[in-house]
Amino acid sequence: MALQIGDPAPDFTLPNQDGKLIKLSSFKGQRVVVYFYPKDDTPGCTKEACNFRDQWQVLQHNGIQVLGISKDEAKSHSKFIDKYQLPFTLLTDAEPCPVASSYESFGLKKFMGREYMGMMRHTYVLDQNGKIELIYQKVKAATMAEDIIRDLKLN
Repeated sequence: MALQIGDPAPDFTLPNQDGKLIKLSSFKGQRVVVYFYPKDDTPGCTKEACNFRDQWQVLQHNGIQVLGISKDEAKSHSKFIDKYQLPFTLLTDAEPCPVASSYESFGLKKFMGREYMGMMRHTYVLDQNGKIELIYQKVKAATMAEDIIRDLKLN
């Protein structure tokens, strides 16, 4: 059954860029953006991460936490964060990607005429109670943070 707005967000615990375990439920009381992306330091993923970075002040002013999730290991996440001065947390969901699967963000993809199993570019906004507030399955990488700010009517 597909996740829908109003559903409780599946809880998870994943390692961050420093190897520290991060539990989603520890953010209760705050809005959280959970975004899934295919790979660190690739063109689309870099645009998306940099858009979150560039809108960071607005997100922080409104008490929103950002968690990016891919299959990449902590070392890759650390390099990506350092290279682009990303102010938010990146988490590792190693294959078979159980967290991404629980968010319907890992599965059969088509890319350049080939099919393979991979991470999909999806974004979820969770409210202060841990329920899904917004779902983006057709993500525009270059404007994802701006789209969230607009849809939540933030300033």
